Amino acid sequence: MSLQVRPATPDDLSGVLEVFLACWRESYRGVLPDAGIDAMTDERAEALWRRVLAEPVGVVLVAVRDGGIVGITRYAATTADDGRIDGAVHSLYVSSRAHGGGIGGALLAQATADLRDAGAEAATLWVFAANAPSIGFYEAKGWHPDGATRTQPEFGEPEQRMRKEWA
Repeated sequence: MSLQVRPATPDDLSGVLEVFLACWRESYRGVLPDAGIDAMTDERAEALWRRVLAEPVGVVLVAVRDGGIVGITRYAATTADDGRIDGAVHSLYVSSRAHGGGIGGALLAQATADLRDAGAEAATLWVFAANAPSIGFYEAKGWHPDGATRTQPEFGEPEQRMRKEWA
C-alpha cells in the first residue's frame, strides 16, 4: 500500500481521466450546477487531459497506489513582470476511494516544495466557494483566503483564491 508520487506521462491518460471525472461528477455535485457537471463529457475531459499531458504548462504529478492512479496535481512557477516568481496550483484531484489516506497532502506538499525550490515565495490556488471540504483541507495545510474572488463563465459559480506563503 505504498504511495508513489511521480511525474505524469501521456501513458497515464486513462488513470488521470478516471480520477478527474469521478471527482468532477461526485465531489462537485452540489457545488456546481448539474449542467456544469454534465458539460464535462468524457470527450471534453479526454481532450483537456490529453493536451495537458502532452504539453504540460508547469508540472503534472500523479499519485500511484497499488498500481493505480489515485490522485493528480498540476502546478507551475511563472516569472512576473517585476522578476518575482509566482507559484500556482492549478488542480488537485484525489479519488474518492482514497480520501483520507494522505494523498492530497502528499501531492500538495510536493507541489509547494517544487514551487519553493523554483524560487516562489508563495503560491495561490482557486477553489469553488461552495466547496467547503476542499477549503477546509487547504486551510488545514496552511492556505488562507486572500480576498480575491472570480466567477468564470464556463463554470458560473464563485471561486475564492487561497494563498500560502513560506518565505
